[in-house]
Amino acid sequence: MSVAVAVPLFDVERIRADFPILSQSVHGKKLVFLDSAASAQKPRAVIDAMVRTMETRYANVHRGLHWMSEQCSDDYEAVRDKVAHFINASRDEIVFVRNATEAVNLVAHSYGRTALQAGDAVVVSEMEHHANLVPWQMLRDAHGVELRVVRITDAGEIDFSHLEQLFADGKVRLLAVTHMSNVLGTYTPVERLASFAHAHGARILLDGAQAVVHRAVDVRAIDADFYVFSGHKLYGPTGIGVLYGKAELLEKMPPFLGGGEMIGTVSYQHSTWAKPPFRFEAGTPAIIETIGLGAAIDYVNAIGFAAIAAHERELTDHALAVLAPIPGLHIAGAAQDRGGVVSFTLDGVHAHDVATLLDKQGIAVRAGHHCAEPLTRRLGLDSTARASFGVYSTLAEIDALRTGLERIRKMFS
Repeated sequence: MSVAVAVPLFDVERIRADFPILSQSVHGKKLVFLDSAASAQKPRAVIDAMVRTMETRYANVHRGLHWMSEQCSDDYEAVRDKVAHFINASRDEIVFVRNATEAVNLVAHSYGRTALQAGDAVVVSEMEHHANLVPWQMLRDAHGVELRVVRITDAGEIDFSHLEQLFADGKVRLLAVTHMSNVLGTYTPVERLASFAHAHGARILLDGAQAVVHRAVDVRAIDADFYVFSGHKLYGPTGIGVLYGKAELLEKMPPFLGGGEMIGTVSYQHSTWAKPPFRFEAGTPAIIETIGLGAAIDYVNAIGFAAIAAHERELTDHALAVLAPIPGLHIAGAAQDRGGVVSFTLDGVHAHDVATLLDKQGIAVRAGHHCAEPLTRRLGLDSTARASFGVYSTLAEIDALRTGLERIRKMFS
């Protein structure tokens, strides 16, 4: 007997009221913001948490014995606990970094140069963001590690038969793939990928910059070895991101940066390192931004990911339904499991012109290769326009996008 799962009531208009920026006009038009995959807008709760810290208790963390430093340190470290709970990890497995890009670079530099040897292989997919491609190219060039690229199908899903071929010689030691494509919206089957990698003696790193925004993530259920994401896509500020790493892996990894806070002892002759996660957090951290991330996590948890996921499925299904019939419009990707990202082209109109003309109508979308240039070429394109959704996006905004695109099509017909 199946049991119905209650989904919390989702009131998008109430949620929109939490985001001050959404009330403004652009070019005399009501703002329609459809660029959340690049960077999401910030709710009042995040703004207030950061301002409150600056106005009432700002001080450097971990170092002071006065009241403000102790209070600020407590607030800062409380966010580490929030992040750990958010993705079902332990607090000593949570490393604060600037963004997902820095997190991947940390793993490539620290883990990649010690756990991997020349001749070992790293596998990425054809749909990776540059952040999960370029660091591995740099490791290849500096350290002699082989870089292999698993194909995707025309629908935009991992080609498992090709993945098996890439692993067949037993040289692959790391699989580094996106959890959700920022171009195609594809969700990769991360539990299956992790199980596959581990069965072949490899570790797995997941780029969760997009996925963590839209669905609940449980790194233990996935059995991820490394998981990375950025705060600014999760309705938090820029300048703060997260690296999750299994404790036994972090413990063996050398520091990424040297300086204050990441040390055990220092002399002119020799230094020792702090235990993780502090070993990887050199210098004064992004204190205010970290507190903002904590507020963002509180905000999405209060809404609930069951409600968020249901809302964004409705938005995505509606977008696919109303945009696909537009003559000359082509949507990239057709994955069975996809999130709130829709990239497209319009015959006879460059994506940059599409974005510029939509902007004149108050509609913000992204245009270009979306930091995934090899994927764009794999699709046979030079660029796409991209609409992406957040908790504050509405069906009416998607309808406005459709109307805007129809106007542009008529202009060029």
